[in-house]
Amino acid sequence: MLSEPSAATVRATLPAVGAAIGEITERFYARLFAAHPELLRDLFNRGNQAAGTQRQALAGSIAAFATHLLDRPDRRPDAMLGRIAHKHASLGVAPEQYDVVHEHLFAAIVEVLGEAVTPEVAAAWDEVYWLMANALIAIEKRLHEESGDTGFRPWEVVERVPETADVVTFRVRPADGGAVRGFRAGQYVSVGVTLPDGARQIRQYSLSGAPGESVRQFSVKRVAGNGTTPDGEVSGHLHARVRAGDVLELSEPYGDLVLDGTAGRPLLLASAGIGVTPMVAMLAALAADGHRNPVTVVHGDRSPADHALRADHIAYAGKLPDTAVHFFYERDAEPGGRTGLVDLTDVDVAPGTRAYLCGPLPFMRAVRAQLIEKGVSPADIHYEVFGPDLWLASA
Repeated sequence: MLSEPSAATVRATLPAVGAAIGEITERFYARLFAAHPELLRDLFNRGNQAAGTQRQALAGSIAAFATHLLDRPDRRPDAMLGRIAHKHASLGVAPEQYDVVHEHLFAAIVEVLGEAVTPEVAAAWDEVYWLMANALIAIEKRLHEESGDTGFRPWEVVERVPETADVVTFRVRPADGGAVRGFRAGQYVSVGVTLPDGARQIRQYSLSGAPGESVRQFSVKRVAGNGTTPDGEVSGHLHARVRAGDVLELSEPYGDLVLDGTAGRPLLLASAGIGVTPMVAMLAALAADGHRNPVTVVHGDRSPADHALRADHIAYAGKLPDTAVHFFYERDAEPGGRTGLVDLTDVDVAPGTRAYLCGPLPFMRAVRAQLIEKGVSPADIHYEVFGPDLWLASA
C-alpha cells in the first residue's frame, strides 16, 4: 500500500512520531477548533475533548494504522477502519472535512517536530494520511448507500421508561410518520440534541429493542463526572428534559458489532453495566431467528437494581432452547447467585464459541483474556466500546 520510499521513511520516523503523537494530536485539536469552532460546538463530543479521550483515540488509530502498513503492507486493516467509518457515518462526517483535518494535523506535526519534518518525511506521512482518509471516505460512502441514509431525521418520543436510578429507555417513532427501516442487532444510532447554550451535540446509543419493531428504542445511562471527567452533557439533558411528545434527531443505525457468522455456532454474550443494551437486542434477534445452538449470557453489575433491562435480559434468554445465564453482582446478589466481578473460571465455554463483548474497557480486556485461556480464538472475540475506542491507545 505504501510506496517503498515512503515505507522506509515512515519506518525510520515512526518512533519519533509515536513518541510525540500525544502532543501532536493535542495541538491539532487546538488549531482545528480555533479555526472552526462550529466543529466543537456541533459535531465533536465536548466531554471527550475535555477529558482528553478523543486525543488518545486519534493518536492510537494513527499509530496503529502506520504500524499496520509497515508490518502487513499487502493487507488493509479493514476491521479498524470499519469501526471508525461506522462512527463517522453516524455523525454525518463529510468527505471535505478530511481536507480540513489534513491541514491542521500536518501543521501540528511541523509545530511539534520542527526541522525533523523534511520534505521527504512530510511526503511519506502525507501518503499515510491519505491512504487512511481515502479508505474511510470510501467505506463511509458505501455505508450511507447501504443504509439509505439521507441525514438526521426528527423522531418523536412516544414513551419514556425508567429502567434504574440512572438509566432511562426512550421509545421513538418518525415525527413525519415515515417508515422505520430495519437494523441489525448490536447497532447504534446517533442522537442529536440542542443544549441550553445553543450547541448541537451528538452521542451514540445502542438500540436496545427487538429488530423489526415499528418504533426504535435506545437506553441512556446518565453519565456522572468523577473529578477528572465532566458530567455527561447529552445524557444529563435527555434525563432531565426529554419527555413523551418531545422530538429528537436520530441518524440511521450504524455499527459493526453484529451477529455475523453465528449460524451453527455456540455464542457467548458478555456485558457489564450499560453494555447490556446491544446484548438484549442480540438475544431478541436470536430468539426471533430460532437460534438453537448454545448461548452463554454473562453480565456484571453493581446490583440487581442497577441492572438495566434486567427483565428483558432474562426473558429473551429464556426464549432460547439452550441458554446458560450468569449474572455477577457486586452486592445484593440473589440467594445462590454470583457475587463479585465477572469471572469465567467456572463458566463452561463450548469449543468453537463466537463471543461478543460490551462494557468498560478493563472488563472487556479481562473477559477477552479469560476466553483466550479457555481456547476461544482471538478472531472470534468481538467488542464494542462506548465512546472513543481506547483499546489500541491503551495497549
